[in-house]
Amino acid sequence: MTAGGPFFVLLGPDGAGKSSVMRRLAGLLPEWRMVSTDSAFVAPEHTLITRLRRDLQDHLLPGLGTAYSADFLASVLQTAVVHMRDQVHGRDPRVPVLVDSYYYKILAKCRMARAGDTLMYDWWRTFPQPDRVVYLDVSPSSAWRRRGDGADLNSLEYEGDEGDIAGFERYQKDLRKLLLEEVHDLPVTELPEQPSVERAVEVVREVLTS
Repeated sequence: MTAGGPFFVLLGPDGAGKSSVMRRLAGLLPEWRMVSTDSAFVAPEHTLITRLRRDLQDHLLPGLGTAYSADFLASVLQTAVVHMRDQVHGRDPRVPVLVDSYYYKILAKCRMARAGDTLMYDWWRTFPQPDRVVYLDVSPSSAWRRRGDGADLNSLEYEGDEGDIAGFERYQKDLRKLLLEEVHDLPVTELPEQPSVERAVEVVREVLTS
């Protein structure tokens, strides 16, 4: 077990519902600390993270490949990685922590975009490792529907230029493979796709508190 309180990571492909699950768990498990770049979990003193995430969505991703390179993208994403590492390092030893994706998903997406440098990835892999990874799965077809049948995608969620369902499904299958590859040496609880957010919350909570 890592130094400090219990440390869990909630991982899964795009559209798995991790953010929704964490928001509800925050109310059900007030003794837990939720760490994420989602604005719901970013402290007031860390609003730079919220602004960077918004600028990533609004400016960087639409300009990827034209105004901005894949390496620039990886450099910006590293701010989120280091922020989450800092939150893990500085945690209260009495408080259990649940982290949304940690560096695993960013690393997998950078690898798929051929962005950044292997030295960067090697550094991320030296960060504190969780006591357990909870992998919340979802099928690509269900994730596509949750993304408004493709209307709500960003360019780091599909393969190719069109953003069609075939490109989305290929990307998500490859992403799943890389995510599980990154955590294969860790204790992992894989949870199959759940029929509702409420049920997903129940099964994740059961793993966290068992």
